[in-house]
Amino acid sequence: MVAGERQLPILPAARRPPRTSRASGLRRSLGVLTFLLCGLLQPWAAAYPGDPADAEYFGRGADGCLMCHGADSPHPAADILATPHGVRADDRTPFAAGGLACEACHGPSAEHVTGRRDDGSRPPPAVAFRADEPAAVREAACLGCHERDAGHHWQGSSHRFAEVVCGDCHRVHPRQDPILARATQSGVCLDCHRQQRAEFLRPSAHPLSTSLSASLSAAFGRGGMVCSDCHAPHGSLAPAELLRDSVNESCTSCHAEYRGPFLWEHAPVSEDCTLCHVPHGSSHRNLLTRRTPWMCQECHLAAFHPSALESGLGVPPQGASRQILGRDCMNCHVQVHGSNHPSGAGFIR
Repeated sequence: MVAGERQLPILPAARRPPRTSRASGLRRSLGVLTFLLCGLLQPWAAAYPGDPADAEYFGRGADGCLMCHGADSPHPAADILATPHGVRADDRTPFAAGGLACEACHGPSAEHVTGRRDDGSRPPPAVAFRADEPAAVREAACLGCHERDAGHHWQGSSHRFAEVVCGDCHRVHPRQDPILARATQSGVCLDCHRQQRAEFLRPSAHPLSTSLSASLSAAFGRGGMVCSDCHAPHGSLAPAELLRDSVNESCTSCHAEYRGPFLWEHAPVSEDCTLCHVPHGSSHRNLLTRRTPWMCQECHLAAFHPSALESGLGVPPQGASRQILGRDCMNCHVQVHGSNHPSGAGFIR
């Protein structure tokens, strides 16, 4: 008892007031329940940036959302509980104890739960990740947690300048994000990069991993490539958002036999691989930019052999020129990338 406070007398059993009605008891119970809920919801309301009126929906987790967004919904979201975002035991996730669950990304959405439009439909959540919403608003929910791993070069990336946001490539609700699965990643990228899609369909191309090629590669013990093997979609300091610092470093990370240094170096090899090769795909063998020997003669054009101009007439039935048939120039110059042989100045050994 606080000092100075008046203590009420304890009434004998015979003089106690009559019992309250059932309605009064119900009101008292509701009051106690409201007090307990307010005590539980206070930390949520303090940490939540939205309208305090929305606090009545805190603490419900995803249950209130999944009642409508179940497996049979036009916008299913239940599978998010089987993804890294829905791990309740991980304090970093929005579904952990005390987390905001769905509203961590979609913002305060009490109006979406209770409101109705004139046509009977629900208003969208605060952040619906629609194309008509500002890119800064849509990406803010992701960068709030992924600033360190995905956002280091994001602000200067090509995707950011094109206003491509996280939700345009990533899918948060399904069990498997298509952009993170090797069998489906390339399909997501090539939906926008149409030129590269066409190049990958050419006769000479890098083995791109798809749902079909992944099963074939697994059967033969070989794996196909995906876009992220060479490119950093969230941005990098290299050209074309490459993972490595240059084109040559990207190529020689797999084609180490052409890395060099060589005793006799072919100048374009050490300068830039794309001077002779198309990285995604080409209509000519070995990803070459043009048909040889004419590609070679763009640089090697002088009087007499080995740089005599070839007209293309040295094919049957006009004749049979070894500079045009077979591997043309490389019939003799087999070490075209470089040679370590003491007599390899002409790249023939």
